[in-house]
Amino acid sequence: MTAMSAASDAAILLVGHPNVGKSSLFAKLTGRYVNISNYPGTTVEVARAKARFAPERTIVDTPGVVFLPPQSGDERVTARALLEHADAAVLQVGDAKNLIRTLSLAVQLTELQRPYVLALNMADEAKASGVDPDVAKLSAELGAPVLSTVATRGEGVAAVEAALAEAPVPALAVAYPEAVEQAVAQCLPHFSATPVAPRALALAWLSGDREVEAWIAEHLPDDVREQLVSHRDAAQMTLTDPLPAVIARTRRERAQQLAAHCLPAAESAADSPRWAARIGALAVHPLWGWPFLLAVLFAIYEFVGVFGAGTLVGWLEENLFGEYVNPWVIGHVAAWSPWQWLTDFIVGDYGLWSMGMTYALALILPIVSTFFIAFGILEDSGYLSRLVVLVNRLFARMGLNGRAVLPMVLGLGCVTMATLTTRILENRRDRIIVTFLLALAIPCSAQLGVVLGMLAGQSLAAASIWALVMVGVLFIVGMLAARVMPGERAPLMIELAPIRMPQPGNVLVKTLARLEWYTKEVIPLFLFGSALLFVLDRIGMLPWLIEAGKPLVTDWLGLPAEASAAFLMGFLRRDFGATGLFALANAGALTQLQVVVGMVSITLFVPCVASVLMIAREHGTRMAVLMCLCIFPCAFLVGGLLHFGLKAIGFGG
Repeated sequence: MTAMSAASDAAILLVGHPNVGKSSLFAKLTGRYVNISNYPGTTVEVARAKARFAPERTIVDTPGVVFLPPQSGDERVTARALLEHADAAVLQVGDAKNLIRTLSLAVQLTELQRPYVLALNMADEAKASGVDPDVAKLSAELGAPVLSTVATRGEGVAAVEAALAEAPVPALAVAYPEAVEQAVAQCLPHFSATPVAPRALALAWLSGDREVEAWIAEHLPDDVREQLVSHRDAAQMTLTDPLPAVIARTRRERAQQLAAHCLPAAESAADSPRWAARIGALAVHPLWGWPFLLAVLFAIYEFVGVFGAGTLVGWLEENLFGEYVNPWVIGHVAAWSPWQWLTDFIVGDYGLWSMGMTYALALILPIVSTFFIAFGILEDSGYLSRLVVLVNRLFARMGLNGRAVLPMVLGLGCVTMATLTTRILENRRDRIIVTFLLALAIPCSAQLGVVLGMLAGQSLAAASIWALVMVGVLFIVGMLAARVMPGERAPLMIELAPIRMPQPGNVLVKTLARLEWYTKEVIPLFLFGSALLFVLDRIGMLPWLIEAGKPLVTDWLGLPAEASAAFLMGFLRRDFGATGLFALANAGALTQLQVVVGMVSITLFVPCVASVLMIAREHGTRMAVLMCLCIFPCAFLVGGLLHFGLKAIGFGG
């Protein structure tokens, strides 16, 4: 078989390292109609869709792989897909800036001896940093199409589609040490009847690939497996280094040869601009990285808290909505509505418009918009990966795998999606601890924006107290959880993205996408929360709930009784609850002490409904209930202790 035409209806597997643009290329190749479902036998989601250029073929976007053999659950799904889709073509998406890393994976994928295409993505960034590989030379070396792409702009996508239509089987050869080659030769007869390329299967077996071992146990008899084990043991006895390490080193050396052949010496040694290299080094410096981080946080505080929550909210809430929009809506609803209860339902104290839409559009929208812009700038600049490295030193003290930092950073965008990404962690113990910390102490973008906006109206001391308490709770609870669930910590493995000037177009696209999510997911919940409060108020339960919450909210936390409604809304979404407190603060109903206590308590409060459902999906209903039962008292315990502590020293009363 030399061309894809022999199996034109076969699937196409998208394979590549994380953060190389696989999803962007997937979207360009498939369009909008995507089916997302769990991979059979796992809880890991994969995206499938029909190819636009060949509707009879399905493209599968496999999870990103950092290493093969696989280490995490996501990587095992990719390895399993490569085994089970034996007739599928492989479209590898690689980072053009990091050619050796890309080609190390390419060497493994070409050994599968199936139709193959390599897309070197982010070619624009590679050229900007002085890296411009000769794709023609590389294509000749691999014996397969190699194409430069910029998936976000659609550049090179048509060429990829054309290459996939007639993708050849690669002709790359890799010469392993004699002991490895002998072991491969001994294993080949046992794999000759399998649909997977025998040589690739033998090398994966010798590398200690657990997914391949499981696949062999399913497809070959026990006596054959015993012979395979003896072949592997015999090969290991002739080597001084571990067999998997010898195979991995040989592949990397071959990848380095390929890179050297298609990159001029000057380009292969190219580095980032001097100013970018200096900033990148400063951001991860053990000492100076922390002042740098504080400067970044202060800039976000000024932009989101002062400008977004102060200037923009003031203009929208007081001027636009207060003087024009709301009076116009109230007048028209009062004239149109035949019943007073309907008027109250729309524009009353807990009306759909007067509370739900006004909160969502006049209070939250400007805050989350500025936060999404700031978060997009941090992403596009390459700083976030350096933040991960910087705080990893602290997370190590909790005994967590360094990769646990990644979901934490993602949680600042959306805790629900960050809970999903805990799958990258290698064991269940780490996944449970990080999920619990996400639910307890990591505010999502919408809530964090409200918190920053509210604290911006107070003193810098108030914001500092909130930040110190949240960090303290995160690490104290994390260390306690690590003691309860002991285990070994693995080192952090992460590729540092290049420091660069953020591209306004990229930041704008990300911001608009997140605002679309906000309008679709958050606004309906705000309306539902307003409707719920209206019903509870009408049937007399809201005053009862406020009274029932007095011992906790008023006596223990020191907040006004009206704050009970904010905590009630917090059961739907923590940012909805934070917005209730924000409205009280804007009305002058909260002192500085109450603002700090209220923000700490609502940040530590139970996560939103979507997050709880995701926790139940990932770890079971029992674990989700147990986490909520732990989070609820923790939030009020910390809030109450903070209230009495700050009151004792005379802060903000």
